[in-house]
Amino acid sequence: MAVRKEFLGRGWAFPFQFDPATGKVALSEYEENIRQNITVILGTRPGERQMRPEFGCKIHDLLFAPNTRSTAHMVARHVKEALGHFERRIEVSDVQARIDPSGSVRVEVVYKIISTGAVDSAVHVVSNTQSR
Repeated sequence: MAVRKEFLGRGWAFPFQFDPATGKVALSEYEENIRQNITVILGTRPGERQMRPEFGCKIHDLLFAPNTRSTAHMVARHVKEALGHFERRIEVSDVQARIDPSGSVRVEVVYKIISTGAVDSAVHVVSNTQSR
């Protein structure tokens, strides 16, 4: 018996592309659509979307902040707030932000898909923070 997942949604694939088989805009669906939407939310600076200026994540405000535990903590807080506000299909259970000597902050998000109870994770790297 096939599991029906239409209720999880579908949308344009990220990054935007065309499906080589059909020539139409490529789509992502279900769990993959949720993962891609997380990437879009975290990769968008508030103010970038003309019709939705509040959309995105404030981690970009920390782009040149010192690469410290305090900055990593603020990154984690901004990620949790943005996903809680803009991705209603999930419940964020944990966000870990770790500083990296390269000047990046590695963010791991653990979340539960509300409608199915499935637990998944996503990793996002925030680059260009200053080293201590």
